[in-house]
Amino acid sequence: MKKINLYILAFSLFIMSSCSDFLNTDPPTTVSDTNFYKTTDDAFKALVGCYDGLQIIWSSGGLPVYAEVLSDNAFAGGGYYDGYGYSMLDEFDKLTSPSDQSLFGDNWSNYYKAIYRCNVFLQKLDQIDWGTQPELRATYEAETKFIRAFLYFDMVRLWGNIPLLTEPTTEIVPQANPDDVYKLIADDLTFAAENLSALSYTAQPVSTHGRITKWAAESLIARVFLYYTGYYSQTDLVGVVSKAQALAYVEDVIANSGHDLIDDFAKLWPAASLDNYAGEDNKETVFAIKYTSTSDYSGNTDGNHWMIMFGIREQSSYPYGNGWGFSTVNGKLWNLYDGTDTRKVASIISIDDEDITFTKLANQREYTGYYNKKYAPMVDEDGTPLPETLYGNTSFQIGQFEDFVSIRYSDVLLMAAELGSADAQSYFDKVRQRAYKANFSQILVTQDNIMKERQLEFAGEGIRYWDLLRSGVDVAANTIAESTSLLNGGIAHDKIITAAKIQETKGLQQIPYNQITLSGDKLVQNQGW
Repeated sequence: MKKINLYILAFSLFIMSSCSDFLNTDPPTTVSDTNFYKTTDDAFKALVGCYDGLQIIWSSGGLPVYAEVLSDNAFAGGGYYDGYGYSMLDEFDKLTSPSDQSLFGDNWSNYYKAIYRCNVFLQKLDQIDWGTQPELRATYEAETKFIRAFLYFDMVRLWGNIPLLTEPTTEIVPQANPDDVYKLIADDLTFAAENLSALSYTAQPVSTHGRITKWAAESLIARVFLYYTGYYSQTDLVGVVSKAQALAYVEDVIANSGHDLIDDFAKLWPAASLDNYAGEDNKETVFAIKYTSTSDYSGNTDGNHWMIMFGIREQSSYPYGNGWGFSTVNGKLWNLYDGTDTRKVASIISIDDEDITFTKLANQREYTGYYNKKYAPMVDEDGTPLPETLYGNTSFQIGQFEDFVSIRYSDVLLMAAELGSADAQSYFDKVRQRAYKANFSQILVTQDNIMKERQLEFAGEGIRYWDLLRSGVDVAANTIAESTSLLNGGIAHDKIITAAKIQETKGLQQIPYNQITLSGDKLVQNQGW
């Protein structure tokens, strides 16, 4: 890799006012290794930089959008005259858009910039004077290691074969064995789980909401365990975490975290609930990537830049704001929901069922009549984008501020059920009871039923694709494969996704060719790309 040039301490303020003063920290004007990393205040600012690095990884393209397109939940969508990069993802076929050789180029760079920040801070811990607060060292180290693990988990799932950097370096590093990456992830997360406070959600000061917790670390361990053991057909997580230990972690979250389900599923999502929205950092949010409305085109990238991709193509209809119409929801997903499942209308915008007059059909590729509601840009009743109405930001494309809720408590319950908890049926029932309310009827908890429930519960949240891959590449390939007809600019068009392409790539994505070139061809492209 080429030398990474970044301002480690160019921090943005990315916690909204409702989420306390955490990270509202002014950067020093001049810093260097000789006058920084000395005090606990310096350490806090460095930690802010690590959180900020996590925030910008999707500023040029969001994995939640990509992952929905890659799954059977959605098609590429987009504008009629747009390039075909998302279609290439959707069809796992580089011939769909041969010129898109570095679709993930910015993401790759942003991930490694964020990892660089974490590695610098971890290297400097020993030179900080912790004074009368020695416990801060373990806390800050734990939060930073969680962030590093989160970043690497994204990357190793996307690309499989990636350079593993555990210290700040500008040297070209060859791709590591995925097991080595997972070993670091497991070690980082177990350290975080062991060194973060066991204070429950209900006892946490509001000023700390948005910070990484013990409960987030324990939950992510279980997610990593399930993915690694499923995708690589192993019985434990690289010898670090057994199935029994993974279960114990999520059982601890259930018993002691204070997290719980919101009573009404729709309240989790602003566009689905409006005035009844439960708010950010509600009791169901175990971990979220924070966004705020202050992004601009002068380098401030703390907004949710990817959410606009989910919006209805070039058209607003209160409360839904306009966007670019990517990741059009597959009609099969809409039809999977029972009519009494409250998650159906809370998760998906149905143009016909909500009596929306869609006027931009000529501009929409792969129109299905369905869009993502959970991460829909919003407008007020006058049609003004909410970033402008609420915060005065007229750049609606980058000013979206909805947090990405990466881990919800319902996921913890379903993971515990899948890992074989003695209370699996009650955990499974609890998720479904919330969904069906008075229409709930019990079905037996089985692996197949858990996976079906996960698709319905987490539709539009970027989880389904990884669930399919960990069920086996062949399972994923045969589930995602599809031959149908969609409207491109209002004209019927055959859409074909073949299982063979998914099997050939093993579900992994194209390593950006610009990174291969920068490495002097030391990076090796993934099979099928």
